Amino acid sequence: MVAIFFLLSALVVGFDQWFKFWVVTNLSLGQTQEMIEHFFSLTYVQNTGAAWSILEGKTTFFTVITVIAVIMVTYLMIRYRNDSKFLTLGLSLVLAGAIGNFIDRIRLGYVVDMVQLDFMQFPIFNIADASLVLGVALIFIYTIFEDQLKGKSNDR
Repeated sequence: MVAIFFLLSALVVGFDQWFKFWVVTNLSLGQTQEMIEHFFSLTYVQNTGAAWSILEGKTTFFTVITVIAVIMVTYLMIRYRNDSKFLTLGLSLVLAGAIGNFIDRIRLGYVVDMVQLDFMQFPIFNIADASLVLGVALIFIYTIFEDQLKGKSNDR
């Protein structure tokens, strides 16, 4: 069953890499293409840091952290494969996000970002980033509601 979640991770990584390729091929660096007026645009930027461009240029640091994260998340996916599909889904999305951005860092030396929310002030991000955030949110929800998600009562 865990193979399905690894397959999901691979599909998310594939879509992330395809979309980044499309953006790099079709937009110039810094170019913006409005998609839905006043809602979101595509803006091609290169990010050498993490979220909000923190720790810019620390590629070695991000490489080490990502390798550790991928090993840990893979271990957790296998270890808890029978505990909760909800937890495993969250872990698979974190894995996909980590690998998607890792590929960029190793191949290009930066991460390709492109999704810009026009209705609010928010950093430009990519599909891997969204996958990471959604995965962490699912893991957080699982942690808070673990007993209910496993079908156990709250009597302790």
